[in-house]
Amino acid sequence: MQKKKNHGKTFAGLVAIVCFLAVVLVLDQIIQPTDSMAMLLKVLQKASVYALAAVSLNLLTGFTGLFSLGHAGFMLIGAYTYAIFTIEPLQRDVVYQYYDAAIRVSFPQMLAQHLGGLGTVLGVILAILLAGAVAALLGWLIGLPVLRLKSDYLAIATLGFAEVIRAVFQWGKLGPVTNGSNPLKSFVRINSFKLTLGGTTLSLSTFVPVLLAVVCIAVIVLLINSSYGRAFKAIRENEIAAEAMGINLARHKMLAFCTSSFFAGVAGAGMAMVLGIAQANNFKSAMTYEILLMVVLGGIGSVTGSVIGATLFIAASEWWLRGLDSGTFLGINAPDIFRNGFRLVVFSIVIMIVVLFFRRGIMGDKELPDLFRRRKKTPSKAKGGQSHG
Repeated sequence: MQKKKNHGKTFAGLVAIVCFLAVVLVLDQIIQPTDSMAMLLKVLQKASVYALAAVSLNLLTGFTGLFSLGHAGFMLIGAYTYAIFTIEPLQRDVVYQYYDAAIRVSFPQMLAQHLGGLGTVLGVILAILLAGAVAALLGWLIGLPVLRLKSDYLAIATLGFAEVIRAVFQWGKLGPVTNGSNPLKSFVRINSFKLTLGGTTLSLSTFVPVLLAVVCIAVIVLLINSSYGRAFKAIRENEIAAEAMGINLARHKMLAFCTSSFFAGVAGAGMAMVLGIAQANNFKSAMTYEILLMVVLGGIGSVTGSVIGATLFIAASEWWLRGLDSGTFLGINAPDIFRNGFRLVVFSIVIMIVVLFFRRGIMGDKELPDLFRRRKKTPSKAKGGQSHG
């Protein structure tokens, strides 16, 4: 009976995801760049990337108990790896105008020569996977020394790693690979994703990043619900007890760290697609703090909470409160002295209110199915005692 219920929940979840993707695909076709609701598509694109980044950080912080502040560094690695291996061959010399490009391989172009349009898609997928793999590899290298540390020391070490990576990628000596402090561009971005069926061209600019985030988050959920995920939670609760139960702490910490780094790299590739450029200055430590704030707002230890937190954060900061900077929004008049930054002031107040009333975040450690689970009815106490004959 329990298995049937679990299968039913899984099927309902899949149906909900398919319906959501279908809605996104429809919105991609009916909303034009000049429409007033065009900002909705931009929010969905950026929120999907940040949701994946937040869930991958939550896997490390919320489910394993490892406090890392190096997420922006792994996203930077993913963004650069994706951009380098998808730059159009004819544009590579233009992009690397100050350097002689050391890498001239373009996965989409190379595979398209043999497989046509399918090759382009496979090339993009290969570049995304490589972005995650490179981030995971560097995560493994940095994890060897830093995972011996705990709490604040681990956070400081990973933060330092992220800053070092950002400086190295802007180093002129690596210019033939990273283009130095100059941005990488002319690679495959979201506007390039189109599908032609029967003479009709379908736009996939929002559908692709959302689909990428959904697939990756689904993989993370499967990992959390596996035996490895239970080991991660055991380490989070009590490392001594987990080790006494036979859990290899070093191995499972490294697995969580590398997995989180992999999906952070994939999120970085998605960020490059959305922004259309890859530049180290876009991945400062402030990005890690924003992602951590999304995790805290949604609920540490909740995948659903991370998605909700990321979506609300991006929607509020990039769309709903944007009008405050122009002077008037929802009847609020911003004084001239605050006009350019009034949005940030109101946004900070909103965040403080949410934190005050939701100490454990919007979802706490609950997931979306938990909200619809029926509470077990407790048997009511019998009125009066038994009669004695």
